[in-house]
Amino acid sequence: MRSQEDNSCDLIYVDPPFGPSDDGVAPFVEFLRPRLAQMHRLLSPHGSMYVHLDWRMVHYVKVLMDELFGRRNFLNEIIWSYRTGGRGSRWFARKHDTILLYARSAGKHTFHVLRDGRFRTDGLNYDEEGRPYKKTLKGRLYFHKDGPAVTDVWDIPFLSTVSRERTGYPYQKPEALLERILSASSDPGDTVADFFCGSGTTLAVARRLGRQYLGCDINPEAVAIAQARLLDEAVQVPPAARPVKP
Repeated sequence: MRSQEDNSCDLIYVDPPFGPSDDGVAPFVEFLRPRLAQMHRLLSPHGSMYVHLDWRMVHYVKVLMDELFGRRNFLNEIIWSYRTGGRGSRWFARKHDTILLYARSAGKHTFHVLRDGRFRTDGLNYDEEGRPYKKTLKGRLYFHKDGPAVTDVWDIPFLSTVSRERTGYPYQKPEALLERILSASSDPGDTVADFFCGSGTTLAVARRLGRQYLGCDINPEAVAIAQARLLDEAVQVPPAARPVKP
C-alpha cells in the first residue's frame, strides 16, 4: 500500500482476519490501525470503503474507523445474513457478519441505489393493467418496476461446500456479496482494491464488472489461488486490469 499514490482507489473492500473472541482485542486493533490509515490515504475523494467483520471485533473497529475517517463519514452498518452455521443452545444462533461502510467524503461519494426482491402487495389496489398501487392524497402511488430498494440487511446465501465458486481457500465469500458492493459503490473503469484479497473474489468480480483491480495478501497460498483464478484460460482478463501481487 505504501507504494501506491494518494487517492488512487475508488473503492476498497477488506475482509481481515477477525481476531480472537476473548483476549487480544488491543493487538488486533493496533494491527489494523496502520493498514486502515493507508487505505484512507489511498481512497479517492468520491471513494468508499467496506470493512467486513463479525460480532467479536466490529465494535472495536468501528471506533477506530470513526477516528480515521470521521464519524460524519460513516454511512452504514450492513448486516450480511447467511442463515448457515452452528446452532445456539445458550444464545440465539449467530447467522450474520457485519460490514462497516465509510465514505472518504460523505456526500461526494459514489453510490447507486440497487433494487432487489418483491414488494408486499397484500390488500393493495390494482389498476386496469394489473399493476398494484396505493391510494394517497396526491393520487395513485405505484411501486418501482425493478422492486424495492436494497436496505442495509442483505440476505445472501453463504457458499455451500459444493458450490462451483469454491477455490479451496477458507472463509471465501460469495461473488454475489461483492457484486452488490461493487455495483453500489463504483462505476465501470474505477479502481477497486482488496488488501486482504484471499482467494481473489473481489478481484474476479471487479474484472467481470469492468473495473480495474488491485489486490494483495500476506499468505503465498492465497496469492497463488487468486492468480490462478484471475489467469484462468477460460476467462480473458481486460488489459487495464491489474494482477494480484504478493
